[in-house]
Amino acid sequence: MKAFTIIVLGFLISMPQIYAQKGVEDGSKYGHGEDSIRCLKNLSLYTELAKQELYDDAYPYWEIAFNECPLSTRRLYTDGVDILTHKIKNAEDESKKEAFFQELMKVYDQRMKYFGNHSRYGVPYIKATKAIDILEYKKSDPAYKKQAYQLLSDAVANGGAKYQPAAFALYITTSIAMWKDEEISGEEVVNNYIDVSEKINKLIADPKMAKYKKMYTKLSGQLEDVFAGSGVASCETLDNIYSPQVEEHKEDLEWLKRVNRLLTNALCDDMDLLFKVSEYLYRIEPSSSAAFGLARRYLKSGESANAIKYYEEAISLEENKEKKADYYYQLGLVHLAGKNYVSARANALKAIENNPNWGKPYILIGKAYAASANSVGSNDFEHKTAYWAAVDKFVKAKSVDPEAVAEANELINAYSNHFPKTDEIFFQGLEEGAAYTVGGWIGERTSVRSAR
Repeated sequence: MKAFTIIVLGFLISMPQIYAQKGVEDGSKYGHGEDSIRCLKNLSLYTELAKQELYDDAYPYWEIAFNECPLSTRRLYTDGVDILTHKIKNAEDESKKEAFFQELMKVYDQRMKYFGNHSRYGVPYIKATKAIDILEYKKSDPAYKKQAYQLLSDAVANGGAKYQPAAFALYITTSIAMWKDEEISGEEVVNNYIDVSEKINKLIADPKMAKYKKMYTKLSGQLEDVFAGSGVASCETLDNIYSPQVEEHKEDLEWLKRVNRLLTNALCDDMDLLFKVSEYLYRIEPSSSAAFGLARRYLKSGESANAIKYYEEAISLEENKEKKADYYYQLGLVHLAGKNYVSARANALKAIENNPNWGKPYILIGKAYAASANSVGSNDFEHKTAYWAAVDKFVKAKSVDPEAVAEANELINAYSNHFPKTDEIFFQGLEEGAAYTVGGWIGERTSVRSAR
């Protein structure tokens, strides 16, 4: 009986402690007893104030809820980010700003601990979001930059960037920054870019992600521009990375495709590496990029007929209009070099058809007209009229493409000197500004002008 009394007494003494435990102590959502009431009260108070964006007023109530009932709701953490972002922005001095930043980091860490198993917004997603805020506030700090890089690496590898596309972009820009600081190798940056590109392409192709397709397509193009302009994707760097690996991967289709794409995007058109990769790739799976690589190989070795053959195949296999235009243009240059002016113009026109706002094909046509001037007409005056048609194309080039202006102006100045002189125009019974049709294969309507 005495023993029983002691047990009951002990139980009664311990009851207030049991029912006063906080959620953080016993793993419950709100804790027990008075502490659960305190938790619910602070959750309610901060939530109403946060809805009104009264973050300074919400902060003390939120802080109590955050520390005492961390399992209560996932919103505790998303609201915490908003509240602490406001506090950091409006902090009176650097020490307070730093304190709020450290508390923000704790928000992400605690969210991973208690809500890290969420199917969509779990640990990988939280790591991505944490890294974004680290780079927002600490991008100049090398230690924090390394931490953000590792978080982004983990997030991207485990699907955390799927619903946080900014993480893809920051992963690449941070990789480039780390490479410039000599913290990681160029090969690591290249591999990171390839990995991100492949993941984005899968998201673009995923029917379940259709509503994000436009955004991811735009992001893909932006990242390609950033990577291409970084310097890490130079032909020399790519050559150093991949040339030693070619023979090992000569039957690895995905590897060959990846390296071929990197080389063509970096405009490494005359590298032995591209030729080897293209040859092995073409054996396994003929493609536009592989055919292009072979075309460049034969062009370099002076085998124009084979070069033309593979350019034509690259064109037939290519679906992207800008790339198709580039292949047509390059084929036009081959024909121009071979003095096949009709074919040069035909391919330049196809390039324009696929990329109307590109000036280079117009310049190609103008050069073909100028190069063939001595074969146009039967006398010196008629020969010179070819330069009118040529200059018309240079003028057109700069009107459609700002990047063509400098070259077009240089060519206009050069070839305008070859126009007929005023007295030659007079003896032909013509007047300046009058309409005129250039004869021969050119057959273009132009206007009469005298040499400058």
